[in-house]
Amino acid sequence: MALDRITLSSFRNHVETRLDGARALNLLVGENGAGKTNVLEALSLFAPGRGLRRAALADMAGQSGEGGFGVNAMLQPDDGGEPVKLGTGMHAQRPGRRVVQVNGAEASAVGLGEWLAIGWLTPAMDRLFAESAGTRRRYMDRLAVAIDPAHARHASRYETALRERNKLLSDEQSPDPAWLDSIEMQMAAAGAALAQGRARLVGALSQELAALPTEPFARPALSYRPGGALGEDDFAAQLAEQRPRDRAAQRTLTGPHRDELDVKMDSKDMPAAECSTGEQKAMLIAITLAHAALAARGRASLLLLDEVAAHLDPVRREALLERLRDSGTQVWLTGTEAAPFDDILQEAAVWHVADGAAVRM
Repeated sequence: MALDRITLSSFRNHVETRLDGARALNLLVGENGAGKTNVLEALSLFAPGRGLRRAALADMAGQSGEGGFGVNAMLQPDDGGEPVKLGTGMHAQRPGRRVVQVNGAEASAVGLGEWLAIGWLTPAMDRLFAESAGTRRRYMDRLAVAIDPAHARHASRYETALRERNKLLSDEQSPDPAWLDSIEMQMAAAGAALAQGRARLVGALSQELAALPTEPFARPALSYRPGGALGEDDFAAQLAEQRPRDRAAQRTLTGPHRDELDVKMDSKDMPAAECSTGEQKAMLIAITLAHAALAARGRASLLLLDEVAAHLDPVRREALLERLRDSGTQVWLTGTEAAPFDDILQEAAVWHVADGAAVRM
């Protein structure tokens, strides 16, 4: 299955843009600021979460509209069966509340994950290995949701219970032990599921990466470092045992919110954060390709690549395009010019984007 008949209405600088005739490989070409990344962001909203920019809904609404926006597409089966109509957006009358529809019926954002597995790589992610552990936890969760949509619910439930426990711990009066017991049971159930989902993701990615060639993209070695016990019962016992310490700190010091994703460059046994910018980019591409291969198994998948070819030498660019051609996923790429994509122009659907409008080339 693949997305087609995509429309953006009052979305950022796109007043009314329609993309028809999408293929396995799709290219958006245009100057900086034309609206290419906005199209990718719109497509990323067909996944649970806040999209590739993690922007507030209100920031996505076009200034020329009434304050709302809409993104719609048809998920077309390869066998010519009935398409599935997907839609998401925000009504001007209900700012900040996301609306999701599947075949015209109200649905949840998490439910979109049952139809599509979406991954992306953007220039803003180039410093992933050097940024905070929280950034890498969000990265793991986004990749995990594309494989298992239920992961989003585990993350949400854990964050809710964590906030409640921290609130009780910071209260000047001693919290009710029975109430803490109840909150910790919720934390243990959601936290164990969350941590186990991250561990499974890293294990699956590691297997996929091991099957990829070491060149021309540097092969990363991944390891998951849990911030607490992985089992539900063990985590619950850990929380109960550490109440005095957590009470003194007025926050929970153990759990999946302290997890870390460790990444090394396999050939050098060097932490990714200490590698060159080019090596870090190559490792990110390798992880992205490995994840795309995992996501393509079982349901429709999308891979969104923003300016990914801009700083690649011809050898790596050719290798990337060849792997994308064989990835089994629908790929959307952006670039300021078509020349770097010469190898795929004959088979790709290409649009020129300018001033928030896309014209098929």
